[in-house]
Amino acid sequence: MAIYAIGDIQGCYEPLQRLLDKVEFNPAKDHLWIAGDLVNRGPLSLEVLRFLKDLGHRASCVLGNHDLHLLAVYYAGHKIKRHDTLDRVLKAKDADDLMDWLRHQPLVHFDEPGNWCMSHAGIPPLWSARKAKRLSQEVEAVLQGNRHVEFFENMYGNLPVRWDKRLEGHDRIRMIVNYLTRMRFVDRHSTLNLEIKEGLSSAPKGFIPWFQHPSRKAEKTRMLFGHWAALEGKVDVPNVYALDTGCVWGGKLTALRLDDEKFFRVSAQPKKKK
Repeated sequence: MAIYAIGDIQGCYEPLQRLLDKVEFNPAKDHLWIAGDLVNRGPLSLEVLRFLKDLGHRASCVLGNHDLHLLAVYYAGHKIKRHDTLDRVLKAKDADDLMDWLRHQPLVHFDEPGNWCMSHAGIPPLWSARKAKRLSQEVEAVLQGNRHVEFFENMYGNLPVRWDKRLEGHDRIRMIVNYLTRMRFVDRHSTLNLEIKEGLSSAPKGFIPWFQHPSRKAEKTRMLFGHWAALEGKVDVPNVYALDTGCVWGGKLTALRLDDEKFFRVSAQPKKKK
């Protein structure tokens, strides 16, 4: 059995199938971990959702910001954005089943015996992997319960900007979600800057990438994340693996085989036959 962790698919179903062919994925014995953003911007989000759902226990997915956006549109009537490619999902005959499956996915996948943890954007420096999992379960309880519409109605926003254990209600849930699905740069207090989305050189004054924080509590946990295509998969920090290599922007789709930590990549577009 092999486990393959894959970065942001974002509706790029055809590159996903080429990547699985490249690693000789066997759904009878192998396992996929998907680092969030299954959907949006790419052309075949519906096919991606159906494929991963049909894999059942062979696929472990965490929710990304684009996945949560789809759910917010579906359940709470939020507006489609200009570059969204979600219409086919929303109109699909099996949309109810797909959305119910999607909202039952976690925000953190933590294999404590194997010392692997995966979330879409990473883990803020002031949390351990175990604490991130515990706090993510607060969000999941709301998502998977009968208050999910209320959650999606109040999900959007950049405030609060820093974790405080005394946070309550929508502010507490939004803070957890923003750390786990939108984070890039933080300051020494783990304050979020959600405005800057470019590469490492674009860090605002006083801010650093979350994985470069000198007192990161999860530094000994092997951390898998996506979300940050501008990194191009390049992170020179032990135990940190960036999986988003910008497939939807014409880059590549990346998989990491956890057994030997070997990377596999395919281009967004197949090579032309000579």
